[in-house]
Amino acid sequence: MRLISWNVNGLRACMNKGFGDFFAASCADVFCIQESKMQKEQAEFKFDGYREYWNSAEKKGYSGVVIFSKKEPLSVQSDMGIAHHDKEGRILTAEYEEFYLVNVYTPNSKRELERLTYRMEWEDDFRKFLKKLESKKPVVVCGDLNVAHKEIDLKNPKTNRRNAGFTDEEREKMTQLLEAGFVDTFRHFYPHLEGAYSWWSYMGNARANNTGWRIDYFLCSKILESKLKSAQIYSEILGSDHCPVGLEIDVH
Repeated sequence: MRLISWNVNGLRACMNKGFGDFFAASCADVFCIQESKMQKEQAEFKFDGYREYWNSAEKKGYSGVVIFSKKEPLSVQSDMGIAHHDKEGRILTAEYEEFYLVNVYTPNSKRELERLTYRMEWEDDFRKFLKKLESKKPVVVCGDLNVAHKEIDLKNPKTNRRNAGFTDEEREKMTQLLEAGFVDTFRHFYPHLEGAYSWWSYMGNARANNTGWRIDYFLCSKILESKLKSAQIYSEILGSDHCPVGLEIDVH
């Protein structure tokens, strides 16, 4: 089963920058996007052979996650059932026979870390949400988790130490999530690979110089680790400040 995840930083904009070409070429069984930045009714996109599921933010042009799936899920659920978290269109969960697939766009702590306190609360609630799902069947999590976990996951760890996405607090929450029984699938295959990033600032030729961060992930329940086939970062694919990431998993 081939899974793709991409923070498109605005689906309508990305559609004009080659999204459809990559979507078709990827031959994904399930294609998840974050930061759709639109309501479904704002544009008409046709992806033949795929069912589509949307969770948009109440605020127009903000956040939003979408799942395109060749196979109809057993069920699809938006959000995590906590009112003050559930207004920003950040989570979509598709249930398949073998596992739950959770598409997530984690809140950014923002400049001056103005949302860091909220982010800490979100992280704890999200971890509990995943563990509750996992009590029923294994879980695959994909999306923009807005954290570079280790120093190897960004180009300039020393100068970014207290910046959003690389604070000790955010990194510790990621550690807690992995210790709760989840596998960082890219590091499963490439534990020591440097220079593997999924996001680059639009400033200062960051992408051309590969001055990036790896903040887009596929995680999975430990029980699925033996079923992992490959993990990819499609760093050559343009169209957003993020690039797509992928996972192949043998679920049969």
